[in-house]
Amino acid sequence: MDHLTTHHFALFDTMIGTCGIAWHAGGITRLQLPETDPATTRARLRRRFPAADEAVPPAMVQRTIDEILALLRTEVADLSGAVLDMQGVPQFHQQVYAITRSIPPGATLTYGELALRLGTPGAARAVGQALGANPFPIIVPCHRVLAANGKAGGFSAHGGVVMKRRLLAIEGARSSPGLFDSLT
Repeated sequence: MDHLTTHHFALFDTMIGTCGIAWHAGGITRLQLPETDPATTRARLRRRFPAADEAVPPAMVQRTIDEILALLRTEVADLSGAVLDMQGVPQFHQQVYAITRSIPPGATLTYGELALRLGTPGAARAVGQALGANPFPIIVPCHRVLAANGKAGGFSAHGGVVMKRRLLAIEGARSSPGLFDSLT
């Protein structure tokens, strides 16, 4: 295995729980939102990267962790410098992720608006599928993309839509009708 494919990972505590981050020399390969407990978060990363070793993050990865922590403390944060390894990520998904990364904290777009910005009107469902496969949540802030009716839409991380709403609330997202409605 060459140095580009040797993966490492680290866990870090946040106000939403223990997150994980995986990387190799080519960049960050995954951000894992909290599972039910740190052991489950670690196990999820180990399943994705069985040969990865738990390690102290290099400066580039630590900067990203520090920015995530700042964001989750409602401080000004800039995750635009995070180097993401997009190898194996479909081109359409990369385009969706690039636009999603431009949505500032506290702001939202709908799946349809994002599709329009891509120049592919009518591709809202494909945008949703791309965001559902997002290996970099928070860095690629898929939680900032909502359904057309102002409701939260889906969220594939542990905790689902509740986690999505929590992230939006932390960021001070403008409450559109339906966004913070009860799930019941």
